[in-house]
Amino acid sequence: MSETVDVVLIGGGIMSATLGTLLKELQPDWNIVAFERQGEVAQESSNAWNNAGTGHAALCELNYMPEAKDGSIDPAKAILINEQFQQSRQLWTSLVERGVLDEPKTFINATPHMTFVRGEKDVEYLRKRYELLKEQPLFAGIEYSEDSRVINQWAPLLMQKRRKSDEPFAATRTPSGTDVDFGALTRQLFDHLTESGAELRLNHEVTKLKRQSDGTWHVKYRNNVGRTPGEIRARFVFVGAGGWAIKLLQGARIPEIKGYGVFPIGGQFLKTTNPKLVEQHRAKVYSQAAVGAPPMSVPHLDARVVDGEGSLMFGPFATFSPKFLKNGSMLDIVTQVRAHNLGSMLKVAVTNLDLVKYLIGELLKSRAKKIEGLREFVPTAKAEDWELIQAGQRAQVMKDGKLQLGTEVVSSADGSIAGLLGASPGASTAASIMLNLIKTCFADRVAQWEPKLRELIPTYGEMLNEDAEKARASTTATASALGINA
Repeated sequence: MSETVDVVLIGGGIMSATLGTLLKELQPDWNIVAFERQGEVAQESSNAWNNAGTGHAALCELNYMPEAKDGSIDPAKAILINEQFQQSRQLWTSLVERGVLDEPKTFINATPHMTFVRGEKDVEYLRKRYELLKEQPLFAGIEYSEDSRVINQWAPLLMQKRRKSDEPFAATRTPSGTDVDFGALTRQLFDHLTESGAELRLNHEVTKLKRQSDGTWHVKYRNNVGRTPGEIRARFVFVGAGGWAIKLLQGARIPEIKGYGVFPIGGQFLKTTNPKLVEQHRAKVYSQAAVGAPPMSVPHLDARVVDGEGSLMFGPFATFSPKFLKNGSMLDIVTQVRAHNLGSMLKVAVTNLDLVKYLIGELLKSRAKKIEGLREFVPTAKAEDWELIQAGQRAQVMKDGKLQLGTEVVSSADGSIAGLLGASPGASTAASIMLNLIKTCFADRVAQWEPKLRELIPTYGEMLNEDAEKARASTTATASALGINA
């Protein structure tokens, strides 16, 4: 085996792009090779039409602040998500200033984030949530209203032909929210990586990972066009292949993957590019999830900007496929089963009957029923204005008998291999996730890399929400640099 490199990245999404960019900045002399099984990068979860591009900062997503049985609400998770998104913003700002990324408007645009709820119980909850968040520095500027005239100014489509007498409603709004095209961002990062000497091998699929006696990894792959096999040796491997990651990590036989399983959930969105509708809705509006719905299925009406064109997306409507990727295998859900994760997966099935009921209900929904769901947000919606599009697959983590929210990095004890499992809010918090991975897998180098990390992320290692002045200065600076001033 003649070819040996420092880093192999598996998967052409935002995670591999972010990690590769960070490592190239920290260690320019390292050889990096990225493998992507499709003909282009950002074709799965990072693709703009496979996600809602929210720019998750917990400004509007209620699932990060669930109400406890005693009625209490804890803002800790929402604050953490916001902290993580601020790191992404700082990294993108540095990369724009260095010329790594193109004009900010090509991948990020100012888009207020809103929450809209109906019914006395949810209105009371939203009011309590607002009272907690308005005191947090990273949530400065959040607004609350139960006045239809005010909400109509924020998002006219929500209020047309809606009467307060039918049921109480309320909304919050944070003007500093964003819309992010992660597909464009991923492509720009990979363009820079290849210009900096990294190699991107498209239409190449990694088929096997085997640890060598010297601690390196023997990586087998094949060219999906010519079906020709190949192999390479790597000192470090990152598996950022979405739902495919669990299969590769299981094949690598690292003990840390034991007990893990993933549950695939697909989605569809209703989309419109009707200029009259797009003009009336310049926000991302989230609501409460249906009983039993997975966290990623929270209904929302999102303003999007993709390749410079404005559109609206509503959904998601859950679909089911045994595939772990949109372009995966029908056998994915079965081939992940091992003796060490079977019990946990069966427990998830037994203890999540609400989820099963929800998925069955979603699968039985006709297009007309989906339009009815849209009209709960947009009372005047016309079916002919909206098309149904298929979104990406999400592989949600199952561990210890529980279906988990979020993303999780699984790494070997020696730090020579790591992979990412899970879904939302992954893309938005990619910088933070990859920084934590670097701390874990390159612990012996972090100290010497820290000055460079602080250049890229000025508040690296700090918690912005603990210092109101620092939080204000950081968010103002990145907003200005990225052109996302409210």
